[in-house]
Amino acid sequence: MNPTCNKTKVVHVITRFDKGGSAENTFLTVCGLDKERYEVVLVTGISTAERPGDRETEAILSNISSLSKHQVRRICLRHLVRNLKPLSDLLAFFALVDIFWHEKPRIVHTHTSKAGLLGRWAAWLCRVPVIIHTPHGHVFWGYFNPWQTRLFILLERWTAGITTAMVALTLREKRDHLRAGIAREQKFKIIHSGVDIEKYNRPVTDVAGMKKSLRLPDGSFVVGTVGRLTPIKGHIHLLKAAASILAVRPDIFFIFVGDGELHDDLLRCATDHGIADNVRFLGWRSDVAAVLSIVDIFVFPSLNEGMGKAIVEAMAMGKPVIASNVGGIPDLVIPGENGLLVPPADSAALVEAITSLSLNPGKRAALGKKGRETARAYSAEAMLDQIHLLYDAFPNPKRARYWA
Repeated sequence: MNPTCNKTKVVHVITRFDKGGSAENTFLTVCGLDKERYEVVLVTGISTAERPGDRETEAILSNISSLSKHQVRRICLRHLVRNLKPLSDLLAFFALVDIFWHEKPRIVHTHTSKAGLLGRWAAWLCRVPVIIHTPHGHVFWGYFNPWQTRLFILLERWTAGITTAMVALTLREKRDHLRAGIAREQKFKIIHSGVDIEKYNRPVTDVAGMKKSLRLPDGSFVVGTVGRLTPIKGHIHLLKAAASILAVRPDIFFIFVGDGELHDDLLRCATDHGIADNVRFLGWRSDVAAVLSIVDIFVFPSLNEGMGKAIVEAMAMGKPVIASNVGGIPDLVIPGENGLLVPPADSAALVEAITSLSLNPGKRAALGKKGRETARAYSAEAMLDQIHLLYDAFPNPKRARYWA
């Protein structure tokens, strides 16, 4: 007798299986699902392999390798890409139809916008009983020009009609979707993106050694951020703030953890402002917890964010947080309690917040202590408990069209 015959088959779909927040969320989900109850398949685009030897590439390949250890079967589609490519998108759609037709899953769970649109319609065409989508934030502003944004919102409204449930990472993200008229409130379930809290709870003792390896003076004051170097993450505004701060506080150093297409532009900007000696662009790192151990203030200047997993990681390490008042971040950062919020794209506000906290060690300690308590609610275990409850809400689903 086939041991999987009594299991619920779930197929997860995501375009880019990298080390970003949405991909890490998906990775933790598929690996953590109860394999006594679920047969799990993961469909992804081609993640990497074009940069052999790169540290992030090696980490991605390690994640891919560990899928089989967690009884997750991966199917790779070369046409499933993040960018808009009509021919590739059409080929990816029919490939997904073919997969769902043969796999016959009870649940299809899609992640991010492109995979969400293609995957949900392919699942609907194949009469998959339960279709769940996690947007991991939204692209209602900050990504496209106005007409592209309007088109995307129309597509999302249409596609939400065939979606059984929508998963928002925060209450603010849910409200943004409701304001855009994407779907009825009953369709939404809030499930925080999970973080491996224990990884960041462990104390790092060799702070001096880490500073030395990054060419930072012993005893220096460090402001740090973590995130892919793309425009939507707002790093240029932190860099401009750094220039203003360093004009009067040359003892402060700024570190940027992450890689991306803006790396050279940001490095050039630091040089043009004459602050390159006090700025470190560290690229992608596998030892984020060790790097965060030397940070005195964590700054997250994003212009649009579903939740901000890096904020949770910093909080888990007891770091005071300054973040943009956008997306789902205000659901995580409570001003004056576990962090500070500033308007997005506002370098002057960043200067004021960073300068104020740098001069107040008691406030930094209080914010960090409260942040540790906040981080506990965002563990991977808490996320998986909620996902299991969501899946259990549809024990014997029939084929139904949930037109909103």
